[in-house]
This record gives sequence, C-alpha cells and structure tokens, in this order.
Amino acid sequence: MNKIKLGMIGGGTGAFIGDAHRRASRICNDYELLGGVFDVDYEKGKEFAKLEGIDLNRCYASIDEFIGGELALPEKDRIQVVTIVTPNYLHYEFAKKLIKNKFNVICEKPVTTSVEEAEDLNRLVEEYKVVFCLTHTYTGYPMVRQMRELIKQGILGKIQRIDAQYYQGWINSIIHGKDSRITGVWRLEPKYAGASSCMGDIGIHAFNLIEYTTGLKVEKLLADLNNVKKDIVLDLDGTVLLRFKENLRGVIRASQVAGGEENNLSIAVYGSNASLKWEQENPNYLYLLSDDKPIQIYKPAHAFNSGFAEISHVMPSGHPEGIYEAYGNIYKGTAKAIRGEEYFDGEFPTISDGVRGMKFIEGVVKSNKEGNTWVDL
Repeated sequence: MNKIKLGMIGGGTGAFIGDAHRRASRICNDYELLGGVFDVDYEKGKEFAKLEGIDLNRCYASIDEFIGGELALPEKDRIQVVTIVTPNYLHYEFAKKLIKNKFNVICEKPVTTSVEEAEDLNRLVEEYKVVFCLTHTYTGYPMVRQMRELIKQGILGKIQRIDAQYYQGWINSIIHGKDSRITGVWRLEPKYAGASSCMGDIGIHAFNLIEYTTGLKVEKLLADLNNVKKDIVLDLDGTVLLRFKENLRGVIRASQVAGGEENNLSIAVYGSNASLKWEQENPNYLYLLSDDKPIQIYKPAHAFNSGFAEISHVMPSGHPEGIYEAYGNIYKGTAKAIRGEEYFDGEFPTISDGVRGMKFIEGVVKSNKEGNTWVDL
C-alpha cells in the first residue's frame, strides 16, 4: 500500500496538537509526513524538519511557498493532504488557499472564526471536490461510534433528554497568576481565538458529540456565559440550554476554570426505553441503563459491538486505547475517502460539521450578549 503524502501547517517543536496529529497518522499507518510550514520562524521550522528526518527542500517558509513548491513537482510526488494545526484565526486563510489548489485538508477545530468563512469553505470543498476532514477527535472513540449505532437502531425509544458537559481547570493558573511562567495564551485573545474561548474550544466538542451520536440537530439555544474576571474578554465558563424538534430539551455545561478538573467530557442521552452514558476520561466504557434490567456495559473488541465500532480499535480486548487512537481513526477514515474507498458514515467529521460548529459558537455569543435570549441555530 502506498502511503498518502502528508503535509502540515503549524505543529512544530513543542506543539501538543501537532504532535497528536503526527502520532495519529502513524498509528493508522496510512500516511507519510513529507513537508510543510512547521513554524512562523523559518529557522525553527527547519530545526524541526531535521529532527523529523524531513527533506529541507520540502520545509517551506510560508503557505504560498509550500503551494508553489509542491505544485512544481510531478503530480505523483506531490503532497496529497495537508493538516492545519495553527491558531484558529489562520484556519480559513490557509484552508482556502489549499482547497483552491486542490489539496485535501485535515483541519483542527473550530474550522474558522465565523459562520461566513465556514460556509465559504463548504462551497469551495464542493466546487473543487476535495476531501475535508475536521478533527473533532472524540468522534474517533470506538464507544462513541457504538453509541451512535445503538441510537440509530432505536434501542433508547423516544429520546427525551440530552446532557453533555466538558469541564477543565487549566486556565485558573493563568488568570489568577499562580504560575509566573505563563504570561498569556492565544485562546484568551479574540484576534487569535475568535469570539469565544470556553465554548469555542471545548463547548463545541460537547455540541458536536450531541449531534454526532443522536443524529439530531439543535434548533434553538439560550446561553449564559461567564468571563470570570473583569479583565478577561472571552468566556471561560458557561451553560447552554438546547431545544430540538418534537419537544426535546438538552443542556451543555462547559468550563475552563473548574479547579482540579482535567478533561472531563461526558454525554448522556436519555430515552423512554433506555439511556446511554459515555465519559472521555474512561473511554472504553459505554453504559446502557434501563428501569427493568441491570446496567449493561459495552467495551471495544467484542462481537456484540457494531461493525463501525469494531473497525475503530487497534488493540485486543483489555488493552486500553485513548486519544491518539481516536485521532488515528479519524485519519483512517480520511485516508479511505482520499483513496476513493468505501467508509462508514461518520468515520470523519466534514466541513458540514465545521459550519454547524461555527453556528453554535456565534449563536451562543449572540444569545449571551442579547441578555440570555433564545437564538435560532
């Protein structure tokens, strides 16, 4: 099998997300990283390329040099797909240029900093017929995919309540000055992060998981956001009430200032017959609850799972997998699409998910600004 030729924009030395993407591409074993623009500082980018064993001729100083250099190569040698792991405000500019030059794209979320930009990328993806993957990582977990398939089968009955939360505490040390080594972070700056910090960074994952697992669309929302300190411009905490069709309600609770919390993402979908619960910090366990039976536990690598869940683990039963493997599953699905192979619906989030995410962020900010009013999504 020929490896897919991979490029990367951002993600150089010390970048956690860039490293996660590289590990994912190796875990799924479908890609070879051949070049990119790894740092805004070209010299640092070249240092990174040397460490990774990348040909310095394919370590570029800018996105324009990258595109020009790759298009000058014979088509069989060119990079086929480019991962964008820069701060949010650069996603649109870079993705737009790449798509127009017919590169497939894998992009970190949120896809852009506005609905208008996201919808423009959606149009370009359709026009240039490229594959676009948005890395909502948690959709790659086997038991999230099992949850999606069980809900599709209707085992919950009528869905009557949906709860999702995402709690972290890492910003406390920054905003309260407990860590003198940290003087700032781009996620707190609207110029780089966009209109939201908490909801734009982690609340959006909870929103995405709700729509991904249930297949339902949020129709209206009401948000109550908290910046916590007067000198903080963006939200660090908040609650969002959700309305779906058919008299269904839900809630998203998200915080970056929940002291002691690490990466506490969870979702619960409650139905008339049964309910499902999943937690990211214990990702191998999916709980099925009902009033007339003991709690059932689904785990990866067992014959009772759906085919979709079972293609989504790489280890045998009893061997825990985690975030890198979830990323890897998304990369695997994207590789299938690039090669023109068949893949399961939901193997990787698309530009459509990016548009929905931006509508969520803008809707949340608008609702809060207008005095906690209901906003159509």
